[in-house]
Amino acid sequence: MECFRFRSPFCSLASTIPLLLLCFILTTTNAHNITRMLAQHPEFSTFNHYLTVTHLAAEINRRQTITVLAVDNAGMSEILAKHLSLPTLKNVLSLHVLVDYYGAKKLHQITDGTTLTSTIFQASGAASGTSGFVNITDLKAGKVGFGTEDGKLTATFVKSIKEIPYYISVLQISKILTSEEAEAPVAAPSLNLTEILNMQGCKAFADLLKETGAEKTFDENVDGGLTVFCPIDAAIRGFANKYKNLTAAKKTSLLLYHGFPVYYSLQMLKSNNGKMNTLATDGKQKYAVTVQTDGEDVKLETKVVTATITGTVKDEDPLVVYKIDKVLQPTELFEAGSEPDDEAAPAPKASKKAKSKAKGAASDEDAEADAPADDSEDTTADEDNAAANLSAEKLMATVFFAVCLWIF
Repeated sequence: MECFRFRSPFCSLASTIPLLLLCFILTTTNAHNITRMLAQHPEFSTFNHYLTVTHLAAEINRRQTITVLAVDNAGMSEILAKHLSLPTLKNVLSLHVLVDYYGAKKLHQITDGTTLTSTIFQASGAASGTSGFVNITDLKAGKVGFGTEDGKLTATFVKSIKEIPYYISVLQISKILTSEEAEAPVAAPSLNLTEILNMQGCKAFADLLKETGAEKTFDENVDGGLTVFCPIDAAIRGFANKYKNLTAAKKTSLLLYHGFPVYYSLQMLKSNNGKMNTLATDGKQKYAVTVQTDGEDVKLETKVVTATITGTVKDEDPLVVYKIDKVLQPTELFEAGSEPDDEAAPAPKASKKAKSKAKGAASDEDAEADAPADDSEDTTADEDNAAANLSAEKLMATVFFAVCLWIF
């Protein structure tokens, strides 16, 4: 009462603390990650893998109200046996992502016992009419059936895997859901690596690929899956002296060292730290790169240099291209612990006018390294969660400071 009588500013702080705490709870609650949830259940590893490579995981993590109908590894074998293309498989799996919240309890409380609910497949625009809807029917006696819009129930509810009311629910169903429309062939995207590199600040790297003929090897691997690490133009210029002293064969090996013959989204790189084979690999542990997560950064390590991924140029399965801030130098070509990169070597003294120009050039190069990536289909799950967690940390710091003021 004394506090309110004198209208102390500390009273206002004290009264707002519960509201701040409530905001903190709300901020952190809806930051879900489907990949991490399913990773705790190995029996869903195949389903989890294909959510990632089709980019559906990122779509799920972006949405605040969602239900995922997961199928175990045995259930996934039925659809994988059809050898569908990745874009077609994405449509099938999109039928398993409902754009509404259904916990285990709600399944038995459906009005009139049956309902049609929209899916990511319907929301994508790829489904005609109501072919992107899923039928959910309470069959009583604890059973719930699921089917596509034709009314035929082909799967049943097995159990609840994870529920965060009313943000995300992950439920297991007995069989895969599919339809003729979902399985209709989808043309694979046409991807021209050289064109992509030339348009996105990787022209110097693209020129080297063309000059050495390494471009052909990269192109041959696109359809089967390819991850490319493009050193920014400034890094290529700074590395020029070392590069020109290499033989033609070594130049080709160096460039092939910047490609993985597998598609790796950013989330996949973060989840698969360790040694990775490159396009230059021709033997066990030869020309391998170590991928290492450092907080929210992904680093590529050799014993000579460590490069950081600074942006995404293109991410359209089966191709992903990342910008990196340094040229990767394999120990097969360069001595471990050798002199610093040319770009990091001290520059000779220059006049004030030259220094001014150099400062401007450096700013331009920094801007190039930090330039936003090209619009891509997806944002990774971790990027979404990192933003939410950062906001939560800032809010928590504010709450802590307010509590201290109130106490003292």
